[in-house]
Amino acid sequence: MTDPRQQFEDMVATQPDIQCKGAKSRYTAMNGNMFAFVTPDGLIALRLGDTEREAFMKKHGTGPVIQHGATMRGYVEVPPALAKKKAQLAKHFAMSVEYARTLPAKPTTKAGQKKAAKK
Repeated sequence: MTDPRQQFEDMVATQPDIQCKGAKSRYTAMNGNMFAFVTPDGLIALRLGDTEREAFMKKHGTGPVIQHGATMRGYVEVPPALAKKKAQLAKHFAMSVEYARTLPAKPTTKAGQKKAAKK
């Protein structure tokens, strides 16, 4: 059985400028925006643009990511069968990285969030 956490690490390694974050819960973020992570249940989640997300869900028969009873807007679950296909997973991760590059930067610290809220 393949470890989803290792699949995630391998996927992230396909993009040399992206680093895994989080000690327990592994994720990726750019400019304060998270765009990929591994769920506690061991599923890989990717954040995609509207068009790519709809096509992904239709092609792979998957749906949005639900965490703690809430739907995470913009994210799709990667089916375990796809997670095992390194080249295909890398392609979808590259789309997620490109989408993350289009998102506006967010403050990444509580102090930064307080400053942004005062403006």
